[in-house]
Formats: sequence, C-alpha cells, structure tokens
Amino acid sequence: MKKQAKILKKLNSLLREIKCPRFLHHFGPKKYKFVQHATALLLKEAFRLSFRRISNMLVLLEIKAPTYSALCKSRKRIPLWWIWNSLLKLTARINNFNVAVDSTGFSLTNPSYYYTKRIDSKNPVKGYAKLSAFFDLRSKKFIALRIRAKPRHDINDVNYLLKQNNLMKKLFGDSAYDAESFHEKCFELKIQTIIKPRKNVKRGFYRRKQMRNYSEQEYHQRSLIESGFGSLKRKYGSFVFGRNFCSRRTEIYCKAICHNLSLRD
Repeated sequence: MKKQAKILKKLNSLLREIKCPRFLHHFGPKKYKFVQHATALLLKEAFRLSFRRISNMLVLLEIKAPTYSALCKSRKRIPLWWIWNSLLKLTARINNFNVAVDSTGFSLTNPSYYYTKRIDSKNPVKGYAKLSAFFDLRSKKFIALRIRAKPRHDINDVNYLLKQNNLMKKLFGDSAYDAESFHEKCFELKIQTIIKPRKNVKRGFYRRKQMRNYSEQEYHQRSLIESGFGSLKRKYGSFVFGRNFCSRRTEIYCKAICHNLSLRD
C-alpha cells in the first residue's frame, strides 16, 4: 500500500507540473479523476496485466479505480502532445547533451510456441508497431518518441523527434541516419552528429563538415540505446495488445514512462 501511495503522489505532482485538470471530460458524472485513470494504465504496463486483472488488483488493494471497460475507452481519448509527451519529458529530466537515436518494433501479437506449431507456421507471425526514439546516454532514459502503425525508413522520423527535443550537443546514430538532409538540419541546430558513414558515400557539403569531428571510438556509445530497448522489452513486454493505433501508441508511451520512473534521477 505504501508503494502504491507513493506512485499516486508522484503522478499527482507530475500532473500538477503540466497543469492537467482533475477531469479530462466536460460532460457526464465526475466519478474518477484523471490521475486514477493514468495510474491504472501505467500499472497495467508495469505489471503486464490485462484491463480486467489490473482493475481487480486495484480493488483488492482498496485503491479506487475505474472499471476495465472505462480504462479501455479512456486510453484512446488521452491527448498525445498535452499529456503523454509532457509526462515523458518530465520523467526524463534531461541533464546531459549526448543523445542516441534508433528504432525498434513491438509485435502486434504474442503467439505461443504451441499456437505457431498448430497452424504450421514456418516463419514468425509478422506485423509490428514501429518506435523511433531519442535516448539520453547518461541517464538511460527515453526523452522523445515517434510511433508508427506501419514500418517506414528510420530517416523519416528524425524531423519529428527534433521538433520535440533539439537541446543536445551530440547526436549518435547508425548508418541509416547518414543522409545529407539530416546532417544539414543538425548543422543548423548546432548539433554535432556522430553517425557511422555509409560505404562508398562521401558526397555532401554538410556530411563532410560533420565527419571532421567523427570518432569511431566515441560512436560505440550508440549501442546504449540498444540496451535501453532491450530493458524496455524485457520489463514491460515486446508486444502490444491494442487493436487500433491510438491504443498501441498509449501502451508504448506508458512503457517508456514506467521505464523512466523506475530509474533514479
């Protein structure tokens, strides 16, 4: 109970910082506050439970929480920029200027070995939600996310991520981000890119400028974001259960926020 009370207090303080109202809806009965919805959604991802199980667990702990059906509906209506992005930035508490960028995928299904054997599937079940992220190399926290319903090339997501956060001094990335347009954008923002060059690609005015300060030894810090993705998936699951895009996006944001909260500042 003490730990649960700490979670409620911490989430309440974060919501006050972003000036979130007690209730997100204007009409209907004001029975449950938004902090109760957010706490249940975060605990659902932290303990990897279904809506029914997290609702029953909170009832057993004598914590007032919405029903499973209300939680399922509310996660689709929570504003992205106003709530989830603001909470992610507050939990990150950026204190370093070395950031890595990379992408990964979350499976849309979680089939058991028995199921794949019964349907005679020789290949793994395809389909995943793509996540591109900025990762603070010092605090090991996620500071910006970009989620897509379908796979796209990694370079298509960096402009969106830079709009969310461009305070870093060095940006680490693999060869997928070695594009002249990306080097130019970072040069304008006074960001030094540490990106592994593609083979036999040397053209580009801004690419050559950024490559002057490239260090192969320093580049290997980029692998820390791979460890961050591994930690995120091991603790909170490498799959999402949502049927539509808004639900999947909410699940991934809750996973990242739980990851940030689990680390000390």
